[in-house]
Formats: sequence, C-alpha cells, structure tokens
Amino acid sequence: MIRPRGLVPALVALAGAGASCRDAPAPRPAGDPLPVFLADYGERYRELRREATEAEWALNTRIEPGDTTRAAAARRARLAVARFAGSAENIATVRAHLETGAPTPLERRQLEAMLRLAAESPAVAGPLLERRVRLETSQLEVLFGFEYRLAGRPVSTAVLEGILREETDLDRRRAAWEASKEVGAALRPGLLPLAVLRNGSVRALGYDDYFDFKAADYGLDRAGVLGLAESLLADLWPLYRELHTWARYTLAARYGAEVPALLPAHWLPDRWGQDWSALLEGDGAGLDSALAGRDPAWIVDEAEGFYRSLGFEPLPSSFGRRSSLYPLPPGAPYRKNDHASAWHVDLERDVRALMSVEPGARWYATTHHELGHLYYYLAYGRPDVPVVLRRGANRAFHEAIGSLLGLAATQERFLRGRGLLPAREIGESPGSTAAEAPAQLLREALRYAVFVPWSAAVMTRYESELYGGELDPAALNRRWWDLVRRYQGIVPPRPRGEEHADAASKTHITNDPAEYYDYAVSQAILFQLHERIARDLLGQDPHDTDYWGRSEVGDLLRTVMEPGASRPWELVLEEATGAALNGDALARYFEPLESWLRERNASRTATLPVHPDRFDDGGSAGRSRR
Repeated sequence: MIRPRGLVPALVALAGAGASCRDAPAPRPAGDPLPVFLADYGERYRELRREATEAEWALNTRIEPGDTTRAAAARRARLAVARFAGSAENIATVRAHLETGAPTPLERRQLEAMLRLAAESPAVAGPLLERRVRLETSQLEVLFGFEYRLAGRPVSTAVLEGILREETDLDRRRAAWEASKEVGAALRPGLLPLAVLRNGSVRALGYDDYFDFKAADYGLDRAGVLGLAESLLADLWPLYRELHTWARYTLAARYGAEVPALLPAHWLPDRWGQDWSALLEGDGAGLDSALAGRDPAWIVDEAEGFYRSLGFEPLPSSFGRRSSLYPLPPGAPYRKNDHASAWHVDLERDVRALMSVEPGARWYATTHHELGHLYYYLAYGRPDVPVVLRRGANRAFHEAIGSLLGLAATQERFLRGRGLLPAREIGESPGSTAAEAPAQLLREALRYAVFVPWSAAVMTRYESELYGGELDPAALNRRWWDLVRRYQGIVPPRPRGEEHADAASKTHITNDPAEYYDYAVSQAILFQLHERIARDLLGQDPHDTDYWGRSEVGDLLRTVMEPGASRPWELVLEEATGAALNGDALARYFEPLESWLRERNASRTATLPVHPDRFDDGGSAGRSRR
C-alpha cells in the first residue's frame, strides 16, 4: 500500500523563470563589460581546471610507493584553480555585477555559480586556504596509497570485497572486514583538522559551515537537506525494515548461527553494508554466466552501443586512448584507484573513465553507469552552455542518469533482447512463477532500497555533525557506530575503539565531502524518470523494460542533460517527470516485494522500529512479531 507522503516545502517553492541557454537576452547598455567578463572568466577557469584534472588523473591512475611528484603536481594545480576562482578581484567583480543586476537569468546563474566556486577557495581566507589544499592532498595520498594487509600480506580491496561476497567462514569474513577499515585509522589524524579548514574557507563568504555551503547547490540550507533526506528515508523505511528482518534470518541460516538482534557488519557482502545484492547467489538473471569468457572490451562496447541505440553520438576517439578501463596486469610496478569514476577533463570533449572492467554482472552494470556520466558531460559540454554551468542540473542528476541506464540494462526484457538471456517461449510472461516473481525485484531492492538509509541517514547525518561542530573529538568512532546501528541496524563484529575512524574508510568523506545525500536524491530521481519512461513512452511494466533502440527515450534524456545547470533543477525534473522530487515512484516500484516480504516475515521478530527515530539505544525498542 502506498503510504501518505508530505512534500518538502523547499522543493515546491517557485523556482523562478526557468532560464535556458536559448533565452533571448535583454537589451544591453553600450559598453556593458559583463559579457566580456563572463567569457574571459569561463575560458581561464576551464584551462586551469583542465590542468588540475589532468594532475588528479595522473595521481589516481599511477600510484607508486614513495613517489610524491604526482601529489605535489596535483596540489599545485588545485591551488592555481583556487587562487583564480577565489581571488579578491573576481569576488568583487562578481558581487558588483550581481548588485547592479544581471540582464538575463542565465547570466545571474553564472555569477551565482562563480560565487560558489569562490567560496571553495576565497582569497580572503588567506593562509588557511593553502593549509587546506595541502592537508586535502596529503589525505588523498593516504587514502589512495594505503596498503591493505590480510594475514600479514598486502591485498587489494578487490580481494577483500571478494571475501565479503563469497566466503562463508565467519572468522575469515571478520578478518577481511577489519582489514578493510584500517585505512580509516590512518586518516583519523587529519579528519577534524580538515573539517575545520574547510569550514574556515567557506565562512569567508558567509556560509555557516562546509555542509551548509554544499547544500546551497540545491538552493537549500542544512535544515532543508536534512529534511529532504529524512523524507526519503521515511518513504523507504517500511521496506527496509522488512529487508532487514529477512536478511537476519537468511544469513543466520547460511552461517549456522543464532539469529542476531542486529546485523553483524561482517555478515554483509560489502564493506559498509550499503549494497546487499550479493546476498543472492549469482546475479539472478544469469548475467554472470552469459558474460563469462567475454572480453572486457566487449562490455565497454556494449554499453556504448546502448547509448548510441538511443540516439547519442559515439564516444570521442580519445576516450579509449586516454581512459584506464581494465585491471592492471599482474606484477605492475604501480597501482591505481580501485573506485570506478568518470572524468570530464576539459569540460568539452575529453571524457575518460577509470575502471577495472572484468566479465560479470557487476562490471556490466557499473560500465553502463559510468558511461552515463560521460554522455551527460558530452551533452552539456558545448559552446552554448556557459563553462561554469557545465555540470548536472544538481549533483544528484549525474548519479541518477548513470544508475537509470544501469538499471535498464539489467532488466530481463532488455537482456533477452540483447541475446544475453534465452528468448521467451510464446505466451510466457516475465517472472511467471511465484518463486521467480520476487527474485530480480529482491536483488534490486538489496541494491537500491538498502542504499537509502546508508546515504540519506548515516553518511548525511555524520557529515552534518562533522562540519557542524557537533562531534565529540573523543567519540568520533562511537558516534559513527551509533548512526550505523540506528539507521542501518548494523553493528561491528566486536567493539571498535577510538583508535579507529571507520567513517573515513569511505572514500567520499575525504574526496567528495558533505554531499553524500546526492546519492539518496539520485535514487528518487532515477525511479521518477524510469516510471515515466516505462509507462508513458514504452507502455511497459517498470519492472521489465527494454529501452534499446528507443529514440524517444534518448530524446527525453537529452532534455534533462543538455541544459547542464543552466536551468533550475526543480523545473528540469518536473518537466521530465510531471512531479516534484519525492520518493513515491521508488516506493511504488518495490510495493510488490514489500508485500511478499511481509508474508515471509510474518512469523519472525522484527528488531527495527516502525520509525527510525524511535530506535531505543538500549537495543530493545521496536521489536515486534507480525
């Protein structure tokens, strides 16, 4: 049953006249210096950013023990961008133009974007800015250069993740999980000092703290972001509660253990409990088997072919030459960042991906996701979108587009159409038996729905408190596990003291700070877009679609992607989906599964409360039998 949901007031306020790149400019006064300033700023910023992104690319793709040259080059390039964007002259000029009134809404959006860029690195912050960049760079060196060890030997994160996905011995699982957290302890000394420096830099331009600054990208403040995140969490909590109960009983049977009140972290198949889809054997659809033996390059080509079938252009020829797409060969004298990512190096045509593609369902979906970012870059990386607005409508839109195509590429109808699953017999319907019906939907829920408490609550609240000065320096790790326990129902395998900083084991705490709620928002956008495409454009069940070759899908996506940030994101979403941002489509998609889970869990004890804010820290509240 669909539960009543309230709208977040900040998201339904009038967004103003939706300026697009095609808006006709108002008459200009003779000798107006604004167009020249905007053009000159854009070109200089683009060039400095390109140099900085190239330096970061080198740092991420070739990590050599003892080599500090790449880190130093990245630091110098980042400082150059910071000194330009945050220069006193540029800030004064931008403010002067805003005070006198920009002739068009599009120009005002550019000036406001420039002020946000300046707030990251204002010259008025003085020496604090350079200290921040130095500490950020040294923290990144620790993060990306960290040597994980298991049983005294170096291991990659891929090995640790493989153990957590496949191993059934709980002692080995615990050892791998604990090894994966050691990087947090190495990062702990810089965690609070970096938060202080980030706060100090943005306060110079009037923001309360760094979290508040990041929220401004949505047109919100801290309270607005937390309210939005809480609304999405409330929409998905009843389903999560059922999934949590199902997982406790399922895993206890698998490991031959007592059913726990809360989930031990090392029982789950990833390092943070953010994606449980590997709890189901195989990939559900049989995609791992279908891809076995395929060349990894085929997966990349297949993903590009999907986008091209929707009417998108081929990726630039430089993509293949400049990207790092596959695992390093055995014995390589260097390492690279294992976290898959997409890069827009020059804000024009130089797009790259950093991946380690191997045959299998996981990399198949990831590749479709990362190429979604690249096609988004190309969509707005053109002359009629101002340089400073060449980004997503808001930060969440980028993740939503990539995840949307990743979801679409793994649905059964699509896979059968691509010959990756056998064709259906005449008259056969998808998921035709009761046993089959929830399997793929359960897998999707373990990936998408399970992710919402982690992203909207645990990460978002921790970073809000980190930058809001609410964290006790003597209890950084304890507070982290308080939040994990409350919002994910997960506990560590044994007590974790304050020598650890398990929050910092998540890359984003260091490398993409104070914006993890983007991912929760992206889930809502993803399912709003998917529902619109399935029902209105394709006339198909949202659980079983085939986008391949449907140019009308590409047309809709381009209306979202091509403006970049030149139009208010609320308008972009409402025009594409017919609704303001909400969790309705996401909850609606999983309604059949929630009903199925309630039946399976009817005789089981639930240990999560009916509302997350009613969790008893003593561990007993919320337990009920159905």
